[in-house]
Amino acid sequence: MRTALVRRTVVAASAVSLALLVTACGSDKADTKADAKPSGSASSSAPAAAGAKAKTDAELSALLLTKEELADHLVTTVPKDEVAAGEAAKSDKAECQPVVRTQGAATVGTAAGVARMKTVAKPKAGDSPEDAATAGLKALAGTRTSVTLASYEGKGAEEAFAAVKSAAAACAAGFSLTMEGENTKIDKVVSSAATGGDEAIALTLEADVEGTKVTTETVVVRKGNVLATHTASALGVAEKPTAIVAAQVKKLG
Repeated sequence: MRTALVRRTVVAASAVSLALLVTACGSDKADTKADAKPSGSASSSAPAAAGAKAKTDAELSALLLTKEELADHLVTTVPKDEVAAGEAAKSDKAECQPVVRTQGAATVGTAAGVARMKTVAKPKAGDSPEDAATAGLKALAGTRTSVTLASYEGKGAEEAFAAVKSAAAACAAGFSLTMEGENTKIDKVVSSAATGGDEAIALTLEADVEGTKVTTETVVVRKGNVLATHTASALGVAEKPTAIVAAQVKKLG
């Protein structure tokens, strides 16, 4: 039986590749709510502007990358059932919960506004139906990246970022994650500095799933009172979402 981690990546891949096979997907924006680094030195990070008003779902949705900005990718929404599964996911260690929240399009802390999307690179396909089917199957094995933008009142974004950073350090030796009734042992969490925004952190989660090494690559960036969480997953070793992170952070301004 597949673990929760593999099930989640299969569901995400299936949804994206199905859209690729059936229709040319537009730049849909999600309208549901969610939560979300180690980064450069905390002392050099810029705080959110005092009294800055949190962005609404609609305002954040307008800041998500679109298919025009990711011309070689398919861009689609994050299904509500995936969001619900991510929000319900639990760690066996309370201190690891902020890291768990970054893996399932959920938010860390209480966000005032949220927007989500996910994307996968379009595999090159020929003209025949067989080529199109092959391209769709290749998408299943490709890396999928979900992006969650969450905006907070006051110092909420700074506090959420700090919670992720602390959790990554506390849970470096791993933890168990329960999602949709299934348990996955995360062997380790590797954190490293990342660039972009006012604060940024990169996380690599590693697990052994039925003898196969499975990883997710997550980059969390805080820009003012907005936390942008980019999580890349695959059926094996995920690619780092470097280009998507750079484009999304640039769009945040």
